[in-house]
Amino acid sequence: MIKISIVEDHQDFRTGLFQLLEIAEGFLPQSAFSNAEDAIENISGKEDILLLDINLPNMSGVEAIPILKKKFPRLKIIMLTMLDDDNTILQAIMNGADGYLLKKMPPNQILTSLQTCMQGGSPMSGSIANKVLRLFKQFVPQQNENYLLSKRELQILQLLVEGTDNQEIANKLFISIQTVRNHIRHIYEKLQVHSKSQAVVKAIRQGLV
Repeated sequence: MIKISIVEDHQDFRTGLFQLLEIAEGFLPQSAFSNAEDAIENISGKEDILLLDINLPNMSGVEAIPILKKKFPRLKIIMLTMLDDDNTILQAIMNGADGYLLKKMPPNQILTSLQTCMQGGSPMSGSIANKVLRLFKQFVPQQNENYLLSKRELQILQLLVEGTDNQEIANKLFISIQTVRNHIRHIYEKLQVHSKSQAVVKAIRQGLV
């Protein structure tokens, strides 16, 4: 069962999303909060995924990401929002968001995206993925810094940039999914990042792939 909590200030949407997770097979909703501060103080830490709105009273969802990541390093954070402007998307990814979905997505696609996240992917609405690729292309690669990445780690980093999930990487490289996870952990340590999104951004900016 995928354990999920929600941070959403619109009560009707929050309630509807919680009820959707209650009836959907394979999901177990944990708690729901109307603001980031309450979530930071009160989520159990047992959650697999946190669905996080951006436009919240007081602290924004984007501001909350690094605080939540520091307190709960294994927590996957997926933005679920109406905002699709370039600056917000980029800041959320740079802060460590594991996915970025728009509220207008059909419910079944939201559920599929949550499953994708648990399988090692970085789910994004189609329009958001296109924006992210366009934003990345605007970066001028800096001089290649030596991060001591092995040939295999560079292969896996390239696949991460292409949006490949852990299981697909394992299949392509004929290695176990646990080996993939170990390589990704080493990539994070060498690049000094904490999520796939941050690793992808740094790889492109540094011209590693």
